[in-house]
Amino acid sequence: MREVYAVGVGITSFTRLEYPLSEIAAYPAMMALKDAGLSKVDHVYVANMAAARLNHQSGLASAVVDTLSLTPAGAEVIENGPASGASALKQGYMAIASGLHDVVLVTGAERLREVNNLEATDAVATLSHPLAEYIYGVTLPSLAAMFTRLYMQKYGVTERHLAMVAVKNHDNALLNFYAHLHEKVTLEGILDSPEAMTNNPYVAEPLRFFDCCPVSDGGACVILASAEVAKKLKKPLVRLAGVGQATDSHCVHERAEPTDLLAVRGAAAQAFKMAGVTPSDVNVAELHDAFTILEIAESEEVGFFKKGQGHLALERGETRIGGKLPINTSGGLKAKGHPVGATGVGQAHEIILQLRGEAEKRQVKDAKIGFTCNFGGFGNNVVCLVFKREN
Repeated sequence: MREVYAVGVGITSFTRLEYPLSEIAAYPAMMALKDAGLSKVDHVYVANMAAARLNHQSGLASAVVDTLSLTPAGAEVIENGPASGASALKQGYMAIASGLHDVVLVTGAERLREVNNLEATDAVATLSHPLAEYIYGVTLPSLAAMFTRLYMQKYGVTERHLAMVAVKNHDNALLNFYAHLHEKVTLEGILDSPEAMTNNPYVAEPLRFFDCCPVSDGGACVILASAEVAKKLKKPLVRLAGVGQATDSHCVHERAEPTDLLAVRGAAAQAFKMAGVTPSDVNVAELHDAFTILEIAESEEVGFFKKGQGHLALERGETRIGGKLPINTSGGLKAKGHPVGATGVGQAHEIILQLRGEAEKRQVKDAKIGFTCNFGGFGNNVVCLVFKREN
């Protein structure tokens, strides 16, 4: 297979955006084309989950390629729920590695705030099993809450640990211009003060308001290219070195051990093996923290920490910027935001900036290897990526 490099990146603010979905996808793509110094590509992949349901927009890829004046490039939508972004990057990787294309543009976009929060929550809830979960009122917050309760009972995680994830990621988002939430939060304000229950009520006990990501609009783009193309562009050489994907039982209650995220474990192992690195080699990571518990659990499943030890590493400050392994330097989904189709591409965007040394105030010193985990459904379809800086 041919080697594949990230040669251009772009991103919108993850917030409320008032322009059409096709333009939300096109805007970061224009940034990425300018960043790469390119004016055309061979193929366009658009990551999106809910355009037809929420935005009355089908054929999104056709609209995006036309908006960008990139015709006659091929174009298609990739849908894998919240893991759509990394799935689209995987498709781009395969297209170049196989020799089918030399330059591929991967853009992810979602416009969730066109509808109210209840409609958006329902749209995301359709990720659950249609006959065994959804019809009984299951939502992603409810699944996350049950998972959290079991994790607390088994490993000693507390609400304080969850709040510590929120505080850390809000601190990181304050350093990220494109993040959804630029709000300083403290343990006192969201957990310890008499006003904490008002400021931070339960959403699905034991998860509180600040344990959950916001509903966001947004877009992000990464351009992938062959080594021959990348080396002519005179950009920092950041290679997409490892790709992994795995699935687990669709119904959470059918899993032998519901606190194990086997799809995360499997996808990460594949990505590390392909890249020829181990978890201990990683300098910076973006993990899918739609709920604060997931940052802790994923950090263990991918191999950064032993099972049941992630919250202790958090206590020691190891996952902060300046720590042993900074996690979610962008602010994560928790504070950067979670425009579903764009999320996985946004994670890659952050890692590429870090490996280029372009992350400004949130820069991780001497970052050479970065990792992303994009979590589909409630851990039933997961994609992990490893990036390497090569010059």
